[in-house]
Amino acid sequence: MQIEKILNNNVVQAIDNDVEYIVMGKGLGFQKKVGETVDKEKIEKTFVLENPETEAEWTRVYVDLSDDEMQVFLNIITFAEAVLQTKFEPSFFIALADHLHYAIERSREGISLQNPLAWEIRKFYPREYEIGKQALRLIANDLEVELADDESASVALHFVNAQKDTGLHEKDRQLTQIVVGISEIVRLHFGCDLEEESFSYNRFITHLQYLAQRIVSGVSGGKNDAFLYEQVKVNYPESFICTQKIVTYIKSSYAFELSLDEQVYLTIHIQRLRDNID
Repeated sequence: MQIEKILNNNVVQAIDNDVEYIVMGKGLGFQKKVGETVDKEKIEKTFVLENPETEAEWTRVYVDLSDDEMQVFLNIITFAEAVLQTKFEPSFFIALADHLHYAIERSREGISLQNPLAWEIRKFYPREYEIGKQALRLIANDLEVELADDESASVALHFVNAQKDTGLHEKDRQLTQIVVGISEIVRLHFGCDLEEESFSYNRFITHLQYLAQRIVSGVSGGKNDAFLYEQVKVNYPESFICTQKIVTYIKSSYAFELSLDEQVYLTIHIQRLRDNID
């Protein structure tokens, strides 16, 4: 395997039997020249270079990475592969490296971005979230950069998306999408963050999980008690309006009609959340 291009001290583009590769490893490109043989003992990751666009992306991302960032990045990937028992596509390495590099740059400039789905990611994808936490620990220890806690969820989401075709079932993704979608409607309706550590929020999310199961399964719950429906409509008008937005979302996105009883339960849960906000 001969070196064709040196991207940085840890990443080189190489060729072997007319096949192009991206090869990663600590010190792999250090003091090397084009045409020299790749040191096989230093190789940690190898990817087939699939097309010219991929080559341009590898060059763009890894030319910006410091040697220390590169090594931390490799350590994060190695940890993730062990936890998830899977291998990732080359495009994933590019996306994650890009994300981490600019997250580190933002942190050094005092800029922190919030992830509105942090609670949901932590709740539904604990293994991926733990990888995100480990990524932040490695970055803090090796690069002396403290990233905001929400970055754990952002990193985790990269690993969730990377497993769409390997580890996560379509039903699981749909269930999460429903819960997250309804939660976002509530947040946007009231224009503020919810008390995610509260008992009411946990009960609300648990209710949404069961509701999502019924929606995906096509099973409608409740007896359509019109009296209770009218009661919550009168007693909790703002929460009821929010529920109607959810009804519209579920119907248009999943062709599922929420029963009157289900609307009653949702309105009560939302009202409890609103009481915590107030």
